[in-house]
Parts: sequence; C-alpha cells; structure tokens
Amino acid sequence: MATSLHIALVEDHDALRLVTADILAQAGHRVTALGCAEELDELAFADGVIDLFILDLNLPGEDGISLSQRLRQTHPSVGIIMLTARNADEQMAQGYASGADIYLAKPQAPETLLAAVASLARRLKPTPLPHSGSIDTASSSLHGRKGQVALHPIELTLLTAFLRAPDQRLDNWQLAEIISGSTEGASKAAIEVRLSRLRKKMRDCGAVEGADGGIHVLRGQGYQLHAVLKVS
Repeated sequence: MATSLHIALVEDHDALRLVTADILAQAGHRVTALGCAEELDELAFADGVIDLFILDLNLPGEDGISLSQRLRQTHPSVGIIMLTARNADEQMAQGYASGADIYLAKPQAPETLLAAVASLARRLKPTPLPHSGSIDTASSSLHGRKGQVALHPIELTLLTAFLRAPDQRLDNWQLAEIISGSTEGASKAAIEVRLSRLRKKMRDCGAVEGADGGIHVLRGQGYQLHAVLKVS
C-alpha cells in the first residue's frame, strides 16, 4: 500500500479544488482543502501535522510563490508541489527558487499528480528497513539470521559508533582513534585489518550479505556501515 500523507491543498478554483482533493483522497491521503493562504494560516496547522503542501501559484491575496517561501522557512522539511496554468520557464524558475520541490503545469493528469506525490512521499516518510541483526551489549555479541558471534570490545565500540554517526559514516581519523584508544591514532593498515575481521563476523552470523561485509569504503574519507542493526 502506498504511503499515506496529510496534504494541504490550497487552490482558489472551487471545482478544481474539489476534484483534486477527491483524487488525493481516493489514493489514500488525508486532505485539508483550502481556498487561500489566509485559510491555511487559520486552519491547517490546527488540523494536525501536514506532510505536503500543494499550492496554486495564482492565489488571491498572498500568492503561491510567497506562501511557498514562507512555508519553507518555517517548515523546512515539508514537501511542496506548485501548480500553475503558467508554463513559462521564468515562472517555473520562480517556483523552484521559492522552495517548491516539484512544479506542475495545469491541467495535469491525475496520474501525474499522484506520481509526484508518491515521489515526495518516499522522501517524507521513507519505508523503514527491517533489522538485519542485533547487538547485545551485555554479552558483547552480534546476532544475525545464521547465529551469533562474539565481538571484541573494539569491534563493539566500532559498531555502536557507526550506528550513532550521521549516515552511519566514520572518517578515517575517527576510526583511528577508536582502534588505537588514543588521539595518536592507528595506521591505515591497522584500520583495514580490524574492519576486515569485523566484516567477516558480520557475514558469518548473517547480519549482512556481500563481499564488503556491510562496511563500504569511502575513498580518501573513511567508511560507512550499510546494515540496520538493533542495539540492546
């Protein structure tokens, strides 16, 4: 089933607003349909968290460009689709510059609108990956679909450091400090030896598959963990 979003549709054309809201609702989305920016300010956020805004560019009062800029400043992570009857490159450039993720010229086929919404839904509400394994910190062990393996204290520290790092990525200097236990750091060869042993253990217990053992090399930068591990 497709991801369901709470969508605020701001369109001043009554018939088009009703039709568009119905298309979105039939696709499984929750829709708050409004006629202008002022109605959005009064009602939308009181109606719960909104994932995606679909804005007509030519709104009465505050137009879609201004509204998009304001929304992007106050809610930087939301999705914004801009709809307009204009088809000039200049207006499209303004739409994207205002913070819109996708710019669609009206009229657009329902399939086109729903495809744009689905594309943004993958960013706004990504499907969580299943855990490929788990780390038991009490017993210092890694569990996967094939069984479990004991972890050296440094290996346990490495895995937990990867999991806590942004994008599960550690730079070479961070790895060097973890492996050596000091600010002087370990050599590049020592890092690769330690990671090679950890990769083998991850493959052996079935926590990951593939020759790289779930730890990818980032040339000249460091390494990145490509595994979803639960820590207990």
